[in-house]
Amino acid sequence: MKIKNETKVGVLAAFAIALLIIGYNFLKGNSIFSSETVLYAKYTHVDGLTVSKPVLINGFQIGRVDALELKPDGGIVATLKIKSQYEIPKNTIARLESTDLLGGKAIVMVLGDSKEYAEDGYVLNGNVEKGLMESVQPVQKKAELIITKMDSILTSVNSILNPNFQKNVDRSFNSIASTLTSLEATSKKVDALVGSESSKLSNILSNVEAITVNFKNNGAKIDAILANLNTVTDKAAALNFKSTIDNANKAIADLQGMVSELKGGKGTLGQLLNDTKMYDNLTNAAKNLDALMIDLKANPKRYVHFSVFGGGGKKDDK
Repeated sequence: MKIKNETKVGVLAAFAIALLIIGYNFLKGNSIFSSETVLYAKYTHVDGLTVSKPVLINGFQIGRVDALELKPDGGIVATLKIKSQYEIPKNTIARLESTDLLGGKAIVMVLGDSKEYAEDGYVLNGNVEKGLMESVQPVQKKAELIITKMDSILTSVNSILNPNFQKNVDRSFNSIASTLTSLEATSKKVDALVGSESSKLSNILSNVEAITVNFKNNGAKIDAILANLNTVTDKAAALNFKSTIDNANKAIADLQGMVSELKGGKGTLGQLLNDTKMYDNLTNAAKNLDALMIDLKANPKRYVHFSVFGGGGKKDDK
């Protein structure tokens, strides 16, 4: 039996249409040869969510978004088709999350612990996670404020950093560099001095240590000496200076009395000082003695006789 060309064209067209339908549904993610569970989730907004977006559990796709419907109250109901081999607990949350930086969305199932599982037509709890851009907006605002402040700070810094200021800063850094160089040279000299005098320093430290040890060993003796010194000081402070001063005053008074008596002619010494007759007698005696000495020098033979032969007699000189 010969098939007509029209029949062949019709069969080929039907096959092409069926293949087109199957391919379209496959590209949309629809399961052609397996059954699916239809669930619903309600959201306040679905920015970026479109039909055929995946339904995921821990990043694994278990279904797809089949339809989106706007309700009179402004809510949006998403129809989810889940592969029948996956059971979803009734307290599972269908969370709307971003999948990329471009704003792509997906439904991520946060599985609950209920023992009852959702069946066709069950409405899951929906939750919308903040998108990446929404999360970044507060940070963006803060960043804009910080950038504005930094711009004003940089403007102020630029106004401060004028050529004169830069010259002063360069001069200050040069001064600091020269100072550091001087300090380095000084430290080298000190190091050299310490190296050359290290033996003396060691001896000095040894002597100081020996002195310290001696002080430590003779601490009791030093304490005793200080105690004795304190005792001597106390005794010296306790001497009767008043009686000594009184005795001195008494001696001075006696001396003044003696001088007064001498002036008054009392006593032998007072009479010698005040008797004019004795003064006159002493004066006459001195004059007579002086005349005798003159006569003795003038006439020695009158008083002394010599004999050549050892015999001589005194001759009266008239």
